[in-house]
Amino acid sequence: MAKYTRIQVASAMQETGLVPVFYNANVEACKKVLKACYDGGARVFEFTNRGDFAHEVFAELNKYALSELPGMILGVGSVVDGATASLYIQLGANFIVSPLLKEDMAIACNRRKVLWAPGCGSLNEISRAEELGAEIVKIFPAKQVGGPDFVKAVKAPCPWSSIMPTGGVEPEEENLRKWFDAGVVCVGMGSNLVSNDVVKNNSYEDLARKVKDVLNIIKKVRNK
Repeated sequence: MAKYTRIQVASAMQETGLVPVFYNANVEACKKVLKACYDGGARVFEFTNRGDFAHEVFAELNKYALSELPGMILGVGSVVDGATASLYIQLGANFIVSPLLKEDMAIACNRRKVLWAPGCGSLNEISRAEELGAEIVKIFPAKQVGGPDFVKAVKAPCPWSSIMPTGGVEPEEENLRKWFDAGVVCVGMGSNLVSNDVVKNNSYEDLARKVKDVLNIIKKVRNK
């Protein structure tokens, strides 16, 4: 069962402005990445469902977060159907992120009051996701869909939409300023934040500093 309500998750996403996105088949590597992000100030983390036995890795990672990292909200991304969403919810996922919009996922998540962030690529999809109860919608792949200009265009007629871009978000001030000026509620950041070299070179302290820097940039561009 999720420890955090969907309102708590949405609030944490909005407050920090950053959701690190990561997958590795090695549980210990995942723990070190999660701890580094936590030490850097991140309080929401998306583990991606991308490999065989990924749910087993997540189960151990979530137990670690609950016992060792107070306040860290762990969820799952790259989920594409309701059955998989239900599996991860049973393992304690606090939110479910998808690259696509699929209604059976909305049913599974809403039944248990778990935040669901579906992937959308058009205003029609965003509107339908909100009708299905999505508090935050993900635009993906954000850069290819239209980047910050797309977000700005959507927010003009639908200022109530809470949008999280993932895919093509960069950790530099210029890029982050464009996204937040356009009106995003938070950003998801994968390999541009947590590269393969982090695990390969055991550079977890560097990752913690990078996460801290990104969070400081987000605060800066929000308080322009």
